[in-house]
Amino acid sequence: EVQLVESGGGLVQPGGSLRLSCAASGFTFSAYAMNWVRQAPGKGLEWVSSVNRGGSSTSYAESVKGRFTISRDNAKNMLYLQKNSLKREDTGVYCCGKGKVRGQGTQVTVSS
Repeated sequence: EVQLVESGGGLVQPGGSLRLSCAASGFTFSAYAMNWVRQAPGKGLEWVSSVNRGGSSTSYAESVKGRFTISRDNAKNMLYLQKNSLKREDTGVYCCGKGKVRGQGTQVTVSS
């Protein structure tokens, strides 16, 4: 059974940083590209970032480009999202995903 468990969310002030983690199990992690998506309050799901199987190729939504960094550790079956220069509009539930399979998510609130 595929399991994706996110952690690292919380309350942070604008301009602050957070590092989200996603622990993957139940599949061969290194064989799949992975992604992060988010859902802001009252809005639909938004793709944030993706990384290829080996971690050598990444892509980002324009809204986070230059501020967020996706990475993975295939030896530990872990996916990460380093978020810097956070803005209020980055508030939402962040989920890691393998294709259309997603975890429950971790809440990020950017507020002063």
